[in-house]
Amino acid sequence: MPRGLTSSCCLKILILQSLYNLSDEGLEFQILDRYSFSRFLGLHAASKVPDATTIWRFREDLIKAGVVDTLFSRFDAFLHEQGYRAQKGQFVDASIVKVPVQRNNREENKQIKNGQRPEGWSEHKKRQKDTDARWTQKNNKSFFGYKNHISVDVKHKLIRRYEVTSANVHDSNIFDELLDPGNSSRDVWADSAYRSEDAIDRLKSNGYREHLQRKGSRNYKLTKWEQQGNRTRSRIRSRVEHIFGVQAQRAGNMILRGIGIIRAVNKIGLRNLAYNLDRYGTLCVVHR
Repeated sequence: MPRGLTSSCCLKILILQSLYNLSDEGLEFQILDRYSFSRFLGLHAASKVPDATTIWRFREDLIKAGVVDTLFSRFDAFLHEQGYRAQKGQFVDASIVKVPVQRNNREENKQIKNGQRPEGWSEHKKRQKDTDARWTQKNNKSFFGYKNHISVDVKHKLIRRYEVTSANVHDSNIFDELLDPGNSSRDVWADSAYRSEDAIDRLKSNGYREHLQRKGSRNYKLTKWEQQGNRTRSRIRSRVEHIFGVQAQRAGNMILRGIGIIRAVNKIGLRNLAYNLDRYGTLCVVHR
């Protein structure tokens, strides 16, 4: 680490990278080019700007230490101290985070899907291949990558819990892990992907009030009462889309740079932390 460059400054660098989805080289250039970036980092004209290698090494150190989840939890505790407790219920949803598509042959993909490492890959090739990401379909389109599952409190629109999985994991499989027992309300909103008799029973047994969207099918059309219920619930549930929209708007191209689920967990965790930091700044201005 360059002389005079603190861990706090390096963490701020990773926050900027998460907000704008910059590569290490691109971030180095932007720190040199943008006065707003250098001012945020506390750097002056005589300061030595960290290069791409320094940024990469610090991020790898964070991954090895496994502290991103701890940082997220500590900031959530800070939010509580500032009066931003989780209130008025929570909504749960997931967003696909794409990674570069892997160009493998059919046999290699079959082995990867079965949890095996293809034979004949060199150590260098193994380091360049993401064998944890998976394919999924949404709205008749195929995506390759991971999922960012989040739970958000209704009042402040802050992310309170998150989980990262490969993209093929169904949203409902991570439902229970996301529920925040610290919310002042027991109301839970989610889309129809989370709805099942088992999920509703678990919510009721744990004291939650479910507001899960209903979904019709070819053999079962929703009644007018059910359609009206969906519209009523969507007025609150749709607010979670604002969060994914803000992340996409800031980051632009949402393709994740990094190999493997361990790096994905940390990078997506930093992205969620960056959103909360940005949202906290907005809330401070609104409540000033």
